[in-house]
Amino acid sequence: MKSKAILITIVMLLPIIVYASGLDNTKVDWWIVREKDHKTPRVNDKLSYKLEDYDAYYVGDTEKPVLYLTFDEGYENGQTGAILDSLKENDVPAIFFVTSPYLADNADLITRMVDEGHLVVNHSHHHPSMPKYAINARDFALEFKDVEDKYEKITGKSMVKLFRPPMGHYSQKSLAMTKDLGYQTIFWSFAYADFDVNKQPDPTNARKLISENFHNGAIILLHAVSKTNAQILGDVIKDAKAQGYTFELWPYPGAKESKELKDLDDNAESDDNTESEDTADSADDSTESAEPAL
Repeated sequence: MKSKAILITIVMLLPIIVYASGLDNTKVDWWIVREKDHKTPRVNDKLSYKLEDYDAYYVGDTEKPVLYLTFDEGYENGQTGAILDSLKENDVPAIFFVTSPYLADNADLITRMVDEGHLVVNHSHHHPSMPKYAINARDFALEFKDVEDKYEKITGKSMVKLFRPPMGHYSQKSLAMTKDLGYQTIFWSFAYADFDVNKQPDPTNARKLISENFHNGAIILLHAVSKTNAQILGDVIKDAKAQGYTFELWPYPGAKESKELKDLDDNAESDDNTESEDTADSADDSTESAEPAL
């Protein structure tokens, strides 16, 4: 049985091995250069390939005033609950990129994220530099699968296949292998130094910096360990809405179908509630008429 499972894994990985074997595996660091006046940031234009060819993106629809709010979750620092509160209060969806240890230690928070309409997606098992793992197709694939399995165990659902490379490290080969596993790679068009819990940015300055860098289609990366982010998130959301922006989930493959199914479920639940209310009203009328006349 074990040999059969190994054989199946090898067969599944063969296309990845063959396709990616000739690609460049030189590690590249993701970076952006901020622009003024809410313009799309500049990125590395020296690559010999297009990110889109490997389903890798750093920005969404630049024709629409839409923002994609994302959080990286490597470990819990007691701030995620407050972040979820702000998202709920402001009716804003977000995308949480999580690691295996985070899933293992925070099932309740994961369940809450999903129940409140957020996406919980893949940030790898060990949080490695992915080009290092791209030399071995099996090890590379396991970085994704362990996260998928833990998520499904908690939620009973399959994980949406969005991936953020740890530390923003990537290569042409790692992007190709990620795509062949069915994933889109999601980088970012805004991030700032919010990840050091012992050196948190000033809340006023942080709010100003984030708000000044909104732009159409922005993918905003925030770290959920940040106390500053938890404190200012509600105000940042209000700033964005005041500037005419809306917040959306990333339009991943199958997103439209998932939304349609959810709408059907919501409508069915609404119909059930209406029927129950009608029945309750009838029962109340019946009870009232059964009372003795005075």
